[in-house]
Amino acid sequence: MSRKVVRSSKFRHVFGQPAKADQCYDDVRISQTTWDSSFCSVNPKFLAMIVEASGGGAFMVLPLAKTGRLDKSQPLVCGHTAPGRDIGGCPHNDNTIASGSEDCTVMVWEVPDGGLVRPLMEPLVTLEGHSKRVGIVAWHPTAQNVLLSAGCDNAVLLWDVGSGQALVELRDLHPDTIQSVAWSRDGSRLCTSCRDRRVRVIEPRSGRLLAEKTNPHEGSRPVRAVLLDDGKILTTGFSRMSERQVALWDPAQLEEPMNLQELDTSSGVLLPHYDPDTSMVYLCGKGDSSIRYFEVTPEAPYLHFLSLFSSKESQRGGGWMPKRGLDVSKCEIARFYKLHERRCEPIAMTVPRKSDLFQEDLYPDTAGPDPALTAEEWFGGKDAGPLLISLKDGYVPLKSREFKVNKSILEPRRSQTCSDGGSPRTLEKLTEDVRQLQATVAEQERRIAVLEAAK
Repeated sequence: MSRKVVRSSKFRHVFGQPAKADQCYDDVRISQTTWDSSFCSVNPKFLAMIVEASGGGAFMVLPLAKTGRLDKSQPLVCGHTAPGRDIGGCPHNDNTIASGSEDCTVMVWEVPDGGLVRPLMEPLVTLEGHSKRVGIVAWHPTAQNVLLSAGCDNAVLLWDVGSGQALVELRDLHPDTIQSVAWSRDGSRLCTSCRDRRVRVIEPRSGRLLAEKTNPHEGSRPVRAVLLDDGKILTTGFSRMSERQVALWDPAQLEEPMNLQELDTSSGVLLPHYDPDTSMVYLCGKGDSSIRYFEVTPEAPYLHFLSLFSSKESQRGGGWMPKRGLDVSKCEIARFYKLHERRCEPIAMTVPRKSDLFQEDLYPDTAGPDPALTAEEWFGGKDAGPLLISLKDGYVPLKSREFKVNKSILEPRRSQTCSDGGSPRTLEKLTEDVRQLQATVAEQERRIAVLEAAK
């Protein structure tokens, strides 16, 4: 009698452990925007969530330790004039966060240590270059002050945030809405999925197309794609019969997938999260009440299903803690911040071990908070992997770092106006801008008065 051999893996028994009620974040009105974004970003200092607010465009930033029921007067970050679609914390500065909105702008914010004590309305930088809604923001993983944004104008812009300029504009590669964008680990390549049902691998500075796959999944529903450490592409999508799928592709041979698995018939788009340290992929979808995790190996069949975490309540989105923010003493290899309709619930992914000693096989050196390159070096053509740190003695969040911005470039260019004798058209435009701002403020004050009278 033959027996089926079970593949050995140290991650086979990973289990998810939801936080206790007093360790959750309650009374948070998560955004109702119909966009397949995580609506959440988290780092060792702060948890940021896009929320519903009068006027739209607000998100909440909380110190991690501020759990429990939140005060209704909790100050918000509220500089956008339309609902927010995506937020992303800077990997090199835990106090810096970027937000993209339906008002066609990207804003970069600095959150003080200890969190907000009053509403934050003035961004460090406002990046204007998109002509339609901005749905994706993503920081470069190794270069300082390099930010990517993608909008419904089918354009991908690469910003030098310090100067406030888009130094690269990729406007001709995507004929339709961009559904996802992911950096490679060293930031030398981009992987995008588009509504034209194509997945592309791009050299970001030149815009050169390195690989392209048409119809990675036969269904017409949205596709998501990420680049793995060895250059392979992992995609999630739908079959012709609307079954959810996950597939692994070799960019050198895109005719057939290396592995394709059908999962279920749910309607939510699966958002993949890849952990290069453990070669694990976590799949969670909006509207799902479960998280699947897989392990990627060099040997066939390459993509191995490990387990499934299930709960009773579905999720509206969620964010993943960077590895340096995990509790290594509890063998925690991932932590997901699950967004409910009115609550955020941390879920720890843990490998059971009896020993209390540091488990070196679970925690190889991981990406630290220091950038490997400056923006000038990266835009000049240089690439570098992340600067790695050991988690053996734990990680202590650094104090607030100064975010350097060239103010002379970001301010209205009055100096140029004066140097050419004071252009009347420029002065008229500035006057008109002031009038429009005053009208906007008056309208907001009127709306506030109406809302207060209705209470």
